[in-house]
Amino acid sequence: MTVAMVGDIGGTNARFAIWEDDQLHSIRVFPTVDYAGPEKALLVYLKDLDLQLGDVGSICLAVAGPVTGDNFHFTNSHWKINRLSFCAALKIDHLIMVNDFTAMALGMTRLRDDEYLTVRPGKGDPKSARVVIGPGTGLGVGTLIRSGENHWTAVPGEGGHVDLPIGTAREALLWTCLMADHEHVSAETILSGAGLLLLYQVSCALDGIEAELKSPAAITTAALQGDAVASAVLEQFCVFLGRVAGNAVLTVGGRGGVYIAGGVIPRFVDFFMQSGFNKALAEKGLMKDYFNDVPVWLVTAQYPGLMGAGVALDQFAASR
Repeated sequence: MTVAMVGDIGGTNARFAIWEDDQLHSIRVFPTVDYAGPEKALLVYLKDLDLQLGDVGSICLAVAGPVTGDNFHFTNSHWKINRLSFCAALKIDHLIMVNDFTAMALGMTRLRDDEYLTVRPGKGDPKSARVVIGPGTGLGVGTLIRSGENHWTAVPGEGGHVDLPIGTAREALLWTCLMADHEHVSAETILSGAGLLLLYQVSCALDGIEAELKSPAAITTAALQGDAVASAVLEQFCVFLGRVAGNAVLTVGGRGGVYIAGGVIPRFVDFFMQSGFNKALAEKGLMKDYFNDVPVWLVTAQYPGLMGAGVALDQFAASR
């Protein structure tokens, strides 16, 4: 008897699990930098579980980037996948690849009550779309659309690569500085782990002060300890996230609510809750009232992308 597997592969880590009875089992995390490709990491995973080649019948991989055809190149890592060679190397019958935030969005449909926090209260429109956005190694954006009584469809997209929105004179100056070194200043340019460091460096340059902090973690730590420069940068990060999330709500009609996912925001939850995120979200001029009663939730679940990959795998099986 073969087993089903799921994977959630981002720019930094690859997470794998067995999918059985609507649950995740034997979750393992592999740093992508340590392996030449996903096949190598999966061989180690199978060995750890005493599974042989051919024991896995189907696998759904949530992958960071647009999925089009049988060849996939990850946006933020050196990994790549060719469907035929992947299945041959691991003796797998079915490989399903979905965008990582398609899986993340589907994972939102399985959240337990203790796996999210309310950032912005509201009832939400039960018939409207929901937005899923998450800063991590990159910036993922997904959309959930209700397609039945208890069924949701996740719409893939690359919303993290939209233009960074500008709402103040200072943000315009920051954008001008960023344009000096970047061909395109996307939302992901700033709203990611590396982007937080870049925002700090550009802010310091704009203000004529030395950029003493050298990592996103150092900036977050300093901000939480009351450092004025780091706090201002982290606040600006939250505001930019609000602007991008608000744009996504307007674009897809996401009055059902917004999920904040990814690995960055959970590192400074209290700061985020008190930040200008909510104000920036709805700061849309004539359309500000559009956001009345639109809730926002911060996702604290540990493996929502893996869970969503399992949902995608079940949807694939049901469609066959």
